[in-house]
Amino acid sequence: MNRRVFIKSSFATLALPALESISAKASPLAPGVLTKEAPTRMVCVGNSFGMYPTDFFPKEAGRDYAMTPLLAPLEKHREDFNVFSHLDHDIKGGHFSTHSFLSGVKMGDAKGMPEGNISIDQRAAEYVGAETRFPSLTIGSEDGLHGGCQMCWTRSGVRVPPMEGPRELFRKLFVNEGAKAQAEAADNFELRGSILDSVWDEAKSLEKRLGGQDRDKLDEYLTSVRDVETSLELDKRWAKVSKPVPTMEEPQNRSLVEDIPALYDLIAIALQTDSTRVASFEMAGTSFDTSFFGFSSGYHALSHHGKKPERIAELTRIEHYQMEQLARFVEKLKTIKEPDSNGSLLDNTMVLFGSGMGNGNAHVNTDLPIILAGGGFQAGEHKRYPSENGKRVPLCNLYLSMLQRFGVETDFFGISSGTLTGLELG
Repeated sequence: MNRRVFIKSSFATLALPALESISAKASPLAPGVLTKEAPTRMVCVGNSFGMYPTDFFPKEAGRDYAMTPLLAPLEKHREDFNVFSHLDHDIKGGHFSTHSFLSGVKMGDAKGMPEGNISIDQRAAEYVGAETRFPSLTIGSEDGLHGGCQMCWTRSGVRVPPMEGPRELFRKLFVNEGAKAQAEAADNFELRGSILDSVWDEAKSLEKRLGGQDRDKLDEYLTSVRDVETSLELDKRWAKVSKPVPTMEEPQNRSLVEDIPALYDLIAIALQTDSTRVASFEMAGTSFDTSFFGFSSGYHALSHHGKKPERIAELTRIEHYQMEQLARFVEKLKTIKEPDSNGSLLDNTMVLFGSGMGNGNAHVNTDLPIILAGGGFQAGEHKRYPSENGKRVPLCNLYLSMLQRFGVETDFFGISSGTLTGLELG
């Protein structure tokens, strides 16, 4: 019973299922049942190096704030998003703590938490379950700081590795396997199922002979087994369901910077076709090629600008580009109308943008740059929360509000102290 190898195999199983459209059709999991109303979706976008605070945060709170240089690309969508100040996870650790952006919990503290260090996207994906072929869609880079994309985590502490390029994502969304491949997949399902049954029986037998600490380790292992069982069952159920017809040609992988528009477009299509209702996208890594902008220094190096004006100018150009692409994505969601509804895809999609890094130059994880667009919340404000005379408001309070909006019946998430005050539905 090799736990390390088994968890490595669960990475691939959990992270690389194919996507499928069941929009406006009877679900193969619930024959004859049609979707009566538009589902709620969630998209989480993050980068590892934060945003230059001076150019990101407005000086004024409320609705009448002056648009800052980094928020300027979103001016057209001012009434569709809120920007938040003084929210964070009350943790330290610099770059290592950025991996807690969507969970609020560092890996080392996960065992003491009721749900470990599960990230908000994966908590929402658990709720979606088998309603979509891909409970969640994870995109990012494996080439970079501390081993690449580390933004998404299961409740058992397993990192969800990303799909790295638009070509691979396109093929998962649209390319159907041939009859031979489907037959081989069916045989694989049976083999993997038999292996899991055997491992489960052996593990339960072993549990009776273990002490307390070893029993905890075994329980962690069995949680991973259950994760794989769930993924295997989903794969079996969706294996024979045809994928949607693509509305765009297959894109070619270039660089992460150049691929951002195509990746956003594919996320929008995945949501529109109900292939998934949860997506995350981390923009980081050495593959974020700054030569695209004509710069010689890398993204990470520029985040340590040393307050030099010329380096700050280059850094904020990179960040401005990210905001331009976010604005383009919001615009695209607004133009896609929901079937049998006057609403748009954005009306039912929460788009979170931010970072686990507050100030890359100082290596601090406080005052995180956070934007939330769409999803049916009242918007158009700069919401500034108390930062003095007491403990900061946890960012996890926002996440709890988002999960409840998503439909998850829970009264806590991560280190939340309740839902976020001042955030109301529209």
